[in-house]
Amino acid sequence: MNLFFKLVTFIFLVSVVQSIESDRNVKSFKLNEKIIYDCVDIYKQPSLSHPLLKNHKIQMEPSFSSWKPKRQTKNKIENRISINCPNGTVPILRNTKEYIANAKYWAEKHFNPLTEDSPGTHIAGVRSQHEGPYHGLAAWMSVHDLNISRDQASYANIYVGSGYNKKTNFIQTGWMVNPSLFDDGRTWSYGFWKGANGAGCYNTICPGFIQVSTTDPLSVPFPYPRKGDRAVNPSISQDYATGHWWTILVRATKKDIKIGYWPKELFDIIGRSVDMVGVTGVVQASPSGISPPMGNGHLPTQKEDESARVKNLLIVDTKYNFMPSRNYKLEKLLDNNKCYGLKDGKKPIFAKEYNLFTYGGPGGDSCGI
Repeated sequence: MNLFFKLVTFIFLVSVVQSIESDRNVKSFKLNEKIIYDCVDIYKQPSLSHPLLKNHKIQMEPSFSSWKPKRQTKNKIENRISINCPNGTVPILRNTKEYIANAKYWAEKHFNPLTEDSPGTHIAGVRSQHEGPYHGLAAWMSVHDLNISRDQASYANIYVGSGYNKKTNFIQTGWMVNPSLFDDGRTWSYGFWKGANGAGCYNTICPGFIQVSTTDPLSVPFPYPRKGDRAVNPSISQDYATGHWWTILVRATKKDIKIGYWPKELFDIIGRSVDMVGVTGVVQASPSGISPPMGNGHLPTQKEDESARVKNLLIVDTKYNFMPSRNYKLEKLLDNNKCYGLKDGKKPIFAKEYNLFTYGGPGGDSCGI
C-alpha cells in the first residue's frame, strides 16, 4: 500500500511540474533574448491601471461592421508575426527599464502632426482638414527596412487629431524604424497617442491602449522580406456607440485583425470626433543635424514599384462611413524637397481609387531643421 501511495504521489508531482512548464510555455513568447511577449489576462492588462480608466469596461468588439475597400491591394507575402495567446489573455510586450526610459525620451520628441514647428523633423504626405468632423481613416502603406542610427527615427503613419486652445489630442499608427526605442534596427509596427494633460505614450509601454486581439500586438517587428512587397493597411476609426478609437488591420484575403483601441477617456478634445486626418512619412534627425532616410531611402521615381507609396486612402465621414479620399481636398505636405520627395500616384485604368502618392528620400547632412 505504501508503494502504491508513493507511486500515485510521484505521478501527481510529475503531472504538476508538466502542467507548470506547459503553463509557462503558453504564457510567454520569446522572439529573441530582448523581445518577449507575455500573455496577460485581458482584464488585468497594464493599461487598465491608468487613473482615467478606473471604471472602464473593456469593449471586446467594435460596434461597426468590418469593411473592405472595393478594390484592395494584395501583399505578396505575409507581414505579421502572430503570438497566439490562449483565450482570455492578450500579448503584451515585456518592458525593460531601458525601453521605458527610451520611450519617455522619444515621446517628448515625437512629431506632432497638428503643428508646423517641430525642430529636426521632416515630413512628406497629405492631410485633410476643414471638411470634417472626421471619425477616422485607413490607408495601404508599403513597408521598408532602413539603415538608421540610434539617435534618429524614420516612420510612416496614418493619424487623427484635433487642436484647441493650445491643447492637442492625436493618435497615430503605422510602421517605424527607431533603434534607440526598440533596441534594434528592425522595422516595427507601432501606435502613439497624446491626450489629456499632454500625456502621451508609445504602444503599451505605459497605460492607455487596450489590447483585444489574442494574436496580434499593437507593436511587433515585421518579418524580414523574402521577396515581393511588404505592406500594411491600418485603420483608426471611432466607434459610434462608445467613442473609443479602434485600430484594425485590413487584409485583402483574410479576416481583418481587430487589434484594440484607445479609450475615449484618455482624451479631452477628441471624444466625439477630430478635425484633421492624414497620412505621412516622417523622419527625426539626430542632434548633430543629420537626417535619416525616409520611405525606402530613395526619392520617388516614375516607376511606382521603386518608390515608397501610399494607396487606397479612405476617410471616415460624419456618418461613420469610409469614403474615398477623392471626395476630399487633400493638402500636400513636403517641408524639404532637397532631401525628400512627394509625387502624385498614377490612377490605374480600371480602379476607382487613386494610388495616392509616392514619397521618400535619402536624407543627409544638408536637410536643415
